[in-house]
Amino acid sequence: MRRGNKNNNNNNSSGNYRNPCLTMHQPWASLLVYGIKRVEGRSWPSPITGRLWIHAASKVPDESTIKAMEYFYKEIYALNGITDIEFPEHYPVSRLLGCVEVVGCLEREELAGWDLVPEGVRLEAQTDYCWLCEQPQKLLIPFEMRGYQGVYNLERKIYDAAVRGLTPVKSPLPVKFPLPDPRDTFSLKPGCISALTPNVKAAEVDKSSSISVAIAGARAAATQFSKKDQNPPSTSWNNTSEETENARSYNLRSRKRSMEKNNASASELTDKFDDGALPLSQAEDSSFDKSGASSPNNQSSVADLHPPAKREKQS
Repeated sequence: MRRGNKNNNNNNSSGNYRNPCLTMHQPWASLLVYGIKRVEGRSWPSPITGRLWIHAASKVPDESTIKAMEYFYKEIYALNGITDIEFPEHYPVSRLLGCVEVVGCLEREELAGWDLVPEGVRLEAQTDYCWLCEQPQKLLIPFEMRGYQGVYNLERKIYDAAVRGLTPVKSPLPVKFPLPDPRDTFSLKPGCISALTPNVKAAEVDKSSSISVAIAGARAAATQFSKKDQNPPSTSWNNTSEETENARSYNLRSRKRSMEKNNASASELTDKFDDGALPLSQAEDSSFDKSGASSPNNQSSVADLHPPAKREKQS
């Protein structure tokens, strides 16, 4: 592993983010960029408001994990009458996927009891802090890069390439989180809902319901990330060549399956699978690397249900 370079991570401690990015495990990363996941959960409050780029970590997701999380979202959307959800056809790893707008951050109890948002959104409150996300956009061609722990700055050259390839995503149920103070775009912060409604309480979930089963399954899927080694927030991760090859093989198999599903030709597959990776000669001394390595500690909202014992180990 090596420390982030001056263009990437040195500004983390001061919160001076230019083009902030967060590395997340799959399938949570794609679910967020596709607008299915509307809340990113962490054990620490969001350090930013505004655009947040989403990068998928290098760990290949288990099929059981994907099924558990898709079932979780099917169940919570059904509470609001949404039964037709178009999930991603594949979940690429070691790729920059797109971005969302972080409009605020609430504590778990606040979001869980906030009756101004749909019930399904309230059930996404599974962590200490909930980052509220709107306006998802995905990259038409996700491209390869290395991730870092915590929130970090994208390289300028990566940002310049990525911002031109964004396309808006139509969420199954778009949510506009209401501001406590309409005059203050930064008013959605921890404690704001509790201050307005001191007795806010989360709704009880029927233990025998399918919702309870879905939540339990999502939590179980998250446990695989709960005991990873902790490392300083300015650290990047280098994959072994075997891990890199596994990630690339997984991306190719996933892409091939989705294209075969759409009756794509073999030549079309070859043309499309590049995934936008820049030549390494253009990326020396940067976080852009063919290893696609990323931190195992940047888990998604449900994956962060078991936070590390020491907060300072997080970014």
